[in-house]
Amino acid sequence: MNTAQKVLIFGGLTLATLGMLYGLYYALFVEHQTLDRMGGSLTAAFVYAAEGHLPDADSSIEAYASAKYDYVRQVDVHSHWIGLGMLLMLMGAIFDQAAFSVRMRFWIAVSLFSGAFVFPLGVLLQTLSHGAFVASALAILGSVLVTIALGAVAWGLAVKGGSPETIQ
Repeated sequence: MNTAQKVLIFGGLTLATLGMLYGLYYALFVEHQTLDRMGGSLTAAFVYAAEGHLPDADSSIEAYASAKYDYVRQVDVHSHWIGLGMLLMLMGAIFDQAAFSVRMRFWIAVSLFSGAFVFPLGVLLQTLSHGAFVASALAILGSVLVTIALGAVAWGLAVKGGSPETIQ
């Protein structure tokens, strides 16, 4: 097993474990309170609307939207770390088939792992401050890294299928 494969396989295991641990923490300590907030906000919004207190209804709907924003991102973080971790392990198993030099494979592997860690981290940071530029930029950077690196792997595998030469 070469260094690039080790980065992908052990990095994937690390991300999958991190995602599972985060999901367990979220399910045990945060999710039920978030769902209660969402349900309570909607209930209050309907009650206020029925009573004709539209500003209070609007406020309750905004509270629901904020809780829903956090909930969706928290679940996304958990599932993306696990899913990307599995993808990295798969890539590690077939990575020696890509038509790249050892050095290029290493940098593609580092890009895949970095992007797979940073993308969900940026999404998680979005829950701390809705619409924060740095958090959104991290999520975008991570997703771009993963996309470009996966494109490189696909290209390297396609080229290798047509020719045994290695791309520098």
